[in-house]
Amino acid sequence: MKKSNMAMGIICTLNIILFIYAASAKLLDFYNFQFSLSESPFIAPFAGILAWAVPAIELIIAVMLVIPGLRLAGLYASFILMSLFTVYITAMLLFTSDIPCSCGGVLEEMSWGTHILFNCVFVALSAWGIYLLRKKRRMLPILPALA
Repeated sequence: MKKSNMAMGIICTLNIILFIYAASAKLLDFYNFQFSLSESPFIAPFAGILAWAVPAIELIIAVMLVIPGLRLAGLYASFILMSLFTVYITAMLLFTSDIPCSCGGVLEEMSWGTHILFNCVFVALSAWGIYLLRKKRRMLPILPALA
C-alpha cells in the first residue's frame, strides 16, 4: 500500500471516529446538548435547529468519508465544519465570559486551549487529505479509454 493511500486511510478513519463519536455523544445527551446551545450568546436563537442539524451533519460527513466517490466532498465538509467550530470557540473565548460547552463526551472535558488545538489538528488533517486526494486525482487520466 502506498504511503499516500495509508495516510488517506488514517485521515478518513480518524475523522469518521471523531464525527460518529461526537454525534453520538450529542444525541445520547440531547437535552443537555440543546440546553448548552441555548445558553450560547451567539447561537441561542438557532439552538433548536442546531441541536438536530449538527449531529446530523456530523453523521453525514462520516458516511461521505466512507464512500470513495464522496470522500473529497467529505474532507471539504470536515475541513469547513471543524474550521467553523474552531472560529466559534475562539469567538466565544474572546467575546464572552461564560462559555458553555456543547461538545459531549470526552471532548467536553478538554480545556478550551486544548479544544482549539484538537480542532486545528483535525482541520490540518482534513486539509492534508484534500491535498492527497486532489493530487491522486490529477495523476489519473481523465478519459482512461483514451490513455
